[in-house]
Amino acid sequence: MTDQQKIFDAKSTIKAGDLEHKRKIAFNISKYNTAVIAGKRQFSDLELARKKAKNVKWKVIGNLEHYLEAFEMNFTANGGKIIWAENAEEARKAILDICREKNTNLVVKSKSMVTEELHLNKFLSDNGIESVETDLGEYIQQLDGEPPYHIVTPAMHKSKEDVARVFHEKLGTEPNLTPSEITQIARDNLRQKYLAAQVGITGGNFLLADVGGVCITENEGNARLSTAFPKTHIAIVGIEKVLPSIADLQLFWPLLATFGTGQLVTVYNSIFTGPRRDGETDGPEEMYVILLDNHRTNLLRPEVRESMYCIRCGSCLNACPVYKTIGGHAYGATYSGPIGSVVTPHMEGMADYKHLSYASSLCGNCTDVCPLKINIHGMLLENRAIAAASKLNGFAEGAAWKFWEFAMLHRSSMDAAGAGIKNKVVNRLFRDSWGHTRGPLHFAPKTFNSMWKERKQ
Repeated sequence: MTDQQKIFDAKSTIKAGDLEHKRKIAFNISKYNTAVIAGKRQFSDLELARKKAKNVKWKVIGNLEHYLEAFEMNFTANGGKIIWAENAEEARKAILDICREKNTNLVVKSKSMVTEELHLNKFLSDNGIESVETDLGEYIQQLDGEPPYHIVTPAMHKSKEDVARVFHEKLGTEPNLTPSEITQIARDNLRQKYLAAQVGITGGNFLLADVGGVCITENEGNARLSTAFPKTHIAIVGIEKVLPSIADLQLFWPLLATFGTGQLVTVYNSIFTGPRRDGETDGPEEMYVILLDNHRTNLLRPEVRESMYCIRCGSCLNACPVYKTIGGHAYGATYSGPIGSVVTPHMEGMADYKHLSYASSLCGNCTDVCPLKINIHGMLLENRAIAAASKLNGFAEGAAWKFWEFAMLHRSSMDAAGAGIKNKVVNRLFRDSWGHTRGPLHFAPKTFNSMWKERKQ
């Protein structure tokens, strides 16, 4: 068992028994589910929209180099600068070089899972640069010293009382503040950061190949402030986020909003095609886009290629019974939930993270709710097959499954072992996993097969 699996087992065991955690998640996800039902009504033919979106991504990922080169050509023609980063180290170095060139010790950052993937805040802090999260949920998590809990709603696991406690402990505010008071304090604190920062960092929801644009979707306006006041804007975007045309947004923006938060469309939708031009009153003087691979090309293998269609709406997390039981932090990876369990083993190493693909009931609910109809549970099964074929599961597990296979294919072998033997084998073999939180299993004295034969006679 790897260290990562030990950490996962320990964290998931604790969270699975935490009733207060379950209550908070159930409450927040119930609000999401209600909103999504209303949001879906905007589509006259939702299934057609989902199929069209999937076909667009299929076309893009199948010709990824073509669309990325088109984006680079059009973005640089607009005055922007492109940096290709093969891995996290190259991306971090490029960001640090820009910050040092601008002689800044403060950056403001909008919500971005890619920057979490880079562990950017810690990296910049280690190099004497303060990186401030400006999304309210991310700001709360940063104050509390925690990574995001969820792809879309970083502080989903916190109640309003938890957030008030964080502000009281970290900022010295009055205890038991209301949500509106907390929001106002955050707004006041962050406004000063926007004005002082020389560099603003964002992610990107989509890249538009035909116009060289970076799309940013948000509900708070903090991304716009992070790009309007600082003189330099750095957008860090995974290479899979590209779309062929600006016309595709009429399909993808409503899908992302509906399946992400249940909205018809998010409050702020911005397209950045480069730095500020003559005659424009705001925006950065320089704009960089860092196109990040960081092992994403490992996902191009046929078994899991569909995972690159993901638009990071988070709907599969909200639908997953495992995620709702163990929470986002138990996964020990940037991307949690079903889609995270698909991509993480290929991006971080199958040997260390193969266990995530087994943390699923394979119920298929993740696939059903995905706006792009990505076969998520099928790819989890493919990951298991890849791990087994690579002999990463160990001799004991392999032998156990061979024994199980033999027994399942030979009824006489199953019937030969009486209830007493079965009870001992199961209750001893799985004592530390199944039996740790459950009572012992007791097999019936007679098998169904034997009772059927007696009845027929």
